[in-house]
Amino acid sequence: MSRVAPHRLTVRQVGALKDGALADGGNLWVVAKGGSKVWTFRYTSPTTGKRREMGLGPVQDVSLAQARRLAADGRHLLMDGIDPIVQRDRDLAERKKESGVTLQTAATRYIEEQTPGWRDPRAANIWISSFERLVFPLCGDKAVVGIDTDDVLAVLRPIWTTKTETADRLRGRLERVLDYARTHGWRDGDNPARWKGHLAAILPKPSAVAKVEHHAAVDRKDIGKVTAALGASQGVAAKAVRFACLTASRSGEVRSAVWSEIDMKAGIWIVPAHKMKAGQEHRVPMSGSALAILREVEPLRDPKGADFVFPGQKRGKTLSDVALSKALHLAAGTKAVTVHGLRSTFRDWAAEETDYPREVAEMALAHAIGDKVEAAYRRGDLFEKRRQMMEDWARWVLAAGNGEADRQS
Repeated sequence: MSRVAPHRLTVRQVGALKDGALADGGNLWVVAKGGSKVWTFRYTSPTTGKRREMGLGPVQDVSLAQARRLAADGRHLLMDGIDPIVQRDRDLAERKKESGVTLQTAATRYIEEQTPGWRDPRAANIWISSFERLVFPLCGDKAVVGIDTDDVLAVLRPIWTTKTETADRLRGRLERVLDYARTHGWRDGDNPARWKGHLAAILPKPSAVAKVEHHAAVDRKDIGKVTAALGASQGVAAKAVRFACLTASRSGEVRSAVWSEIDMKAGIWIVPAHKMKAGQEHRVPMSGSALAILREVEPLRDPKGADFVFPGQKRGKTLSDVALSKALHLAAGTKAVTVHGLRSTFRDWAAEETDYPREVAEMALAHAIGDKVEAAYRRGDLFEKRRQMMEDWARWVLAAGNGEADRQS
């Protein structure tokens, strides 16, 4: 630290400075550059030995007398072996933590800021709903700096064994919100919602307590009867369900499909990455039966609208998931089946009625590859093998509709 010298500057000298720097003594400088004029405190850090410069504010806001008092505060810290910039950052962090930002405020801000980057338009509402139902009533009003393990467990324990999947997802959401709060300086320390090395030592693994709930599926030997009933309907929703069945696709992918993704001549539907659960583009080979459905709905094309393949009743809007479910329930004669379950029907058929390798069926379903070795060796998307599989699947569906499935099996 430099020796404190008598104050050298006058208010007039400070006001007259146009460019350059003037020393007042005691580590205080006034610097003018590019039309701006600021006070700085120059010193050597007692912890690192490096030269540092701390801004004290613009001249128009901080007077010469105020700047000298701030410089004196800095010199006192240096005398105690404390770096003034480090201390300033600590004080700022403490003020942030004492600001009383609640968990509800932190969670709400996190959701608002992350929403534009989420692929699923429903995600924000799902997050908000889960916090409003399960988190905010218990600790939403508590300052985020004080959220601890007991708070997290108070949220999770009541539903950990009864609604395990929901609880596990909620834990992950809490972890991300608390990480967000720490990044903003509203709290510090370890994240009490983290699993590895923390909650894993308190709660049983989700896989050990979760009850696996499969999507209710149409039996593979009954699928033809259901699709035949769907085929008898002129409704767009019924056609969309048949198309989802014949392509083994998810409801959301079918409902949001647009004609620009369809190549009728090549018999290929290319689903863009942002619509896929795995976040990767997916090529779907379409059987002759699937293409026939597209020809049925082609007259409904709206070049001035959103150009959805299966348009909703309102112009420019997609069909709802409920519309597809109702069409399936009516055709199946029961509500105990789901549109997503049709993918299970396809998977059961592939496993029980064919000799197609497992990876071909998994690729048809666009499932993410969990095995790193399998992922490394599988370079392509097995497209031609999948094309043959989808033709065989379409033939099975047609045969089952004609009552021939039992004779085939």
